[in-house]
Amino acid sequence: MKPVRPTNHKIMKTAGIIGGSGFIGSHITKKFLEEGYNVKVSVTDIKKSEKYQHLFNLENSDNLNISALRVEDSEMLKDFISDCEIVVHGGTPFQLDVEDPQKDLFDPTIKGTENFLDAIQQAPLIEKVVFIASVAAWNTNFPLPAGTKTINEVLDENDLKFTSPESHPYAQAKFIANQIVEKFISENPVLPFEITSVSPVMVMGKSLSNREDSTSTGIQFLFKNKIAPNPFIQMFYDEDIPMAIVDVEDVAEAIFKASTTSRLHGKNYLLSSETYPVSDVSLMLNHQKPKNKGIIIYKNNLAKVDLRIDFKPVAETLWTYAN
Repeated sequence: MKPVRPTNHKIMKTAGIIGGSGFIGSHITKKFLEEGYNVKVSVTDIKKSEKYQHLFNLENSDNLNISALRVEDSEMLKDFISDCEIVVHGGTPFQLDVEDPQKDLFDPTIKGTENFLDAIQQAPLIEKVVFIASVAAWNTNFPLPAGTKTINEVLDENDLKFTSPESHPYAQAKFIANQIVEKFISENPVLPFEITSVSPVMVMGKSLSNREDSTSTGIQFLFKNKIAPNPFIQMFYDEDIPMAIVDVEDVAEAIFKASTTSRLHGKNYLLSSETYPVSDVSLMLNHQKPKNKGIIIYKNNLAKVDLRIDFKPVAETLWTYAN
C-alpha cells in the first residue's frame, strides 16, 4: 500500500516534540513551526533557559510552548501528550562520555520508552507517533561494521540487526529501545494511531543554538581540529574509520514527512547520505576537497521513496557547519 500524502495540515494541530530543544530537536521544532503547527517542546529542566531560549527566535514562535518533562515520569508524560495529535520522541540523551551508563543512558532510554508506549495508549488525540531511533537499531558497532560484514559492505532495512555487549552503552540502549517499540507494534495490531521510526547515522550540520554541550556539534569540532580527548576518538583517526553522515536538516525533514504521511505504520527508515573516511571529513570541515569519493554504505532508498527526501551531499553539510 502506497503512503498517503498529507492534505491540509495547517489547521493548527499540536505537535509534541520530546527533546525538541537539542541539536536535532531544534531543527524539528523549527520545521513544525514553519509549517503552521502549535508546538510543545519538552525540557528536562525548565530553569535552564539557556538550553531552549534560541527556540523563541524561530519563525512563528508565538505558537511555541515549553514544558518540563522527564520521560521516566509516567504522569508528566501523559500530561505532556494529552493534547497532541502528533508526538515525536527524541528525548534520548546522545552521550558518549558517561560515568553511570545505567543511570545516564539505559534508564532514561529504556524506561522512558516503556513509559511513553504506555502513555500514548491513553492519549485521546494522537494520530501519529514518530520515534527518533538510531542506526544502532541495525548495528550497535556503528561506525564499525556490523558483525561479519566488512567495512565497505552495504546495509539496508532488510539486513539482520546486529548488537554486541561490547558496543558503546548509548548504542546498546538505542538498540534495546527499538526492540521494545517493535515488540509493542507486533503485540498491538490494532491501534488508533500510527507509529513510524527513523534511524539516522551520524547527524552533522549547523546548530540552531550556541550551546557548547551538544555531542553532535562537539564531534564536528573535534574532527575539524583533529582533537582526540579520549582513546575512543583517537581510534577514528588511527584507523581512518569510514563515517556515514546525514544532514540535520534532512533528518528534521524526514521526521516531519513521517509525521504527516499516513500508511507508514511499523516502518523504520535509515537516514543516511554518503560515507567518507574521517580524514576526508576533517578536510571538508576545513573547506578542503576530500581525497576519496563518497559512497553509500547505509542505504537510503526507502526514505527517498516513501518520505521523498533528497539527501544533501556530505560536503554541503560539513561546509554549513564550518561556516
